[in-house]
Amino acid sequence: MRHFLGLMDWSSAALRDLLERAVVLKQRRGDSPWLQGKTLAMIFERPSLRTRVSFEVAMQQLGGRSLYLKSDEIGWGERESIADIASVLGVYAHGIVARINDYSNLVQMAQSSPIPVINGLTQYNHPCQAMADAMTLYEQFGQFNGLKLAYLGRSNQDVARSLLFAAAKFGFQLIISSPPGYALDEESLAQARSIAGEPVVQRIDDPAAAVRSADAIYTDVWISTGTTGAIEAGYRVQALAPYQVNSAILAAAPRHAIVMHCMPAHRGQEITDVVADGKQSRLLQQAENRLHIHKAILLDLLSSAS
Repeated sequence: MRHFLGLMDWSSAALRDLLERAVVLKQRRGDSPWLQGKTLAMIFERPSLRTRVSFEVAMQQLGGRSLYLKSDEIGWGERESIADIASVLGVYAHGIVARINDYSNLVQMAQSSPIPVINGLTQYNHPCQAMADAMTLYEQFGQFNGLKLAYLGRSNQDVARSLLFAAAKFGFQLIISSPPGYALDEESLAQARSIAGEPVVQRIDDPAAAVRSADAIYTDVWISTGTTGAIEAGYRVQALAPYQVNSAILAAAPRHAIVMHCMPAHRGQEITDVVADGKQSRLLQQAENRLHIHKAILLDLLSSAS
């Protein structure tokens, strides 16, 4: 059974096929009955706007249906085991999207599931977002070769890790600029370098220097709602303040550089209003591309599901 748990599980060629199909689907728009009669079960342990709406709209436009399940309603891992939940959903549905905290629980679900499982987000990775980001870069620049994406802020989290793996798979370079204690782990860096070589990622502590040759500047939230205490939040804001994506950072980058953020954006913290809403911003383009990437993934996995 094929699943979409992370970018490192798929070949570069297969990921490029997904991206190219998403581009065609975006151009086509409208409804198509390709997944008529198919049902997507959606388990959400964490709140969501883009992930939930884009998957539900994707299924609707493809002729299928979606079923939203909050994890506390089904007793995720408590009222019933993860294996039993996966097996039962396999009787009713044709695919599962899970937006949960623990990546190991997602892997356990996939191992027990008779139907495809799609990673809607975990604390370890966010592959659907990284695919939408890669699509945005491709639309903007027409290629990945030679591209540099500078990531500023807290990189020891799901989106930055998935961007690293996207860089390794698609062939662009990731530049990381993070304060001590907030940088990507060595294991993830080694994974990416093992398939793409040493230049796939570079660390530059000075954020202005990090964006000097960047084609795109990326940031994400410093504080995740409900997962960070007040004292830790205060420390983070102080440590990460020099890495805010603002007009000064944008002025240090090439004039053609675009600005990216997976959203939700905490405006005034990791990014300012003038940049988020400026002409170089691609925030809404990234959000829209989630829909088309999700459609491509669903078609790939669910078209063959019985």
